[in-house]
Amino acid sequence: MIIPALDLIDGNVVRLHQGDYAQQRDYGRSPLARLQQYEQAGAKLLHLVDLTGAKDPAKRQIALLQALLASVTIPVQIGGGIRSEADIKALLAAGASRVVIGSAAITQPEFVKQGFQRYGAEAIVLALDVRINTDGVKHVAISGWQENSRATLEDIIEQYLPVGLKHVLCTDISRDGTLSGANIALYREISQRYPQIQFQASGGIGSLADISPLPASGVAGVIVGRALLEEKFTLTEAIQCWQNA
Repeated sequence: MIIPALDLIDGNVVRLHQGDYAQQRDYGRSPLARLQQYEQAGAKLLHLVDLTGAKDPAKRQIALLQALLASVTIPVQIGGGIRSEADIKALLAAGASRVVIGSAAITQPEFVKQGFQRYGAEAIVLALDVRINTDGVKHVAISGWQENSRATLEDIIEQYLPVGLKHVLCTDISRDGTLSGANIALYREISQRYPQIQFQASGGIGSLADISPLPASGVAGVIVGRALLEEKFTLTEAIQCWQNA
């Protein structure tokens, strides 16, 4: 499926270039209109990132998120600096269907595993952002991509399979925000290796031609952010492209 995404800073729809807050592109103060438009166009799942909350959990945009989630009827997954059970609880209480957890999956595995046990594998998506070195090793980056962990993508997946891991959002950092196409080889490899996991591809979607090879790679869906904001194609076209692939 096609998963439209919005990144939010202080109520504004924005995009950061490769996670850098200093390189911010603004798309206006209309997240509500955009989400409703995506729902009407046939989206089955939406993806929101609270970048304000990611930077400072004390400033999480809960009131805004609550209002946005109340205005659509389809499931919404939300991420952005999830560091405690209170964060998971607050987002689920605000109406999120799933909470997207990134760095904490690597830095606080015990808390994240408890989250799986308490809320179930359907309620949690692990966001694993990788830098792939010349030997093909997929190192997971943390802290908004500021540092590389020693863990590989496979290490983290293996660590969470025993608690029922089901949803993984995997970004190839080198492709993010570039509109240069998805890393099909990466998604084919991990989907074949872990057929029990529903992978969400992320990073690099700039045209319908970038979407068409994705279903055959084995991923369950693809996050599309900037390309929709910049009207490279419509969501309706993207959904048709996915279905016809």
